[in-house]
Amino acid sequence: MDMSMFWIVAGFIVLLIDLWAIASVWRTTKTPATKLGWAVVILVFPVVGFAIWGIAGPRGIAEPPTSKEHSKG
Repeated sequence: MDMSMFWIVAGFIVLLIDLWAIASVWRTTKTPATKLGWAVVILVFPVVGFAIWGIAGPRGIAEPPTSKEHSKG
């Protein structure tokens, strides 16, 4: 595998991780402005933005599952 293929695969992996992070941001209970701000940071600085979000980003899910099927323990 030559170096150009390596960078293509690495870029694709970073893109998938960033998309996952943005989806996680939009599922939080924060305000839309906060969500947009985090999404912009992650998009503009893909690797560094993801790292910053991982350390300081919003946590939690807006609506946790409520059905008895999801609550089985």
